[in-house]
Amino acid sequence: MPTVRITATAAARQAIRHLSAGRGAPVMIVQSGGCSTPMCYPDGEFLIGPWDVLLGEIEDSPFYLDRRQAWGEATFELDVAPGGPEGFSLPAGLSGHFVTRSTTCAT
Repeated sequence: MPTVRITATAAARQAIRHLSAGRGAPVMIVQSGGCSTPMCYPDGEFLIGPWDVLLGEIEDSPFYLDRRQAWGEATFELDVAPGGPEGFSLPAGLSGHFVTRSTTCAT
């Protein structure tokens, strides 16, 4: 079984449940190269390539991170920050946007 490298705050989990319920299906969260914040899509509607690493699932929703941002064996936490979305990130519920933080870095 692969190592899970993504966790989520209660706020992020609630946002994912809200988005999944609104779409009637799990969502997928992708942070591609060059994007500072994660993007959220209906599951299967974003093309995943060989450069995308599956870090784990949150609330049955897969989280992919670009290999260049995955930093070896680092682990990450998904959270929700106040304010509108940045770049292509979609709102993580009624207000706020998703953010990804590194929780550990391998040296």
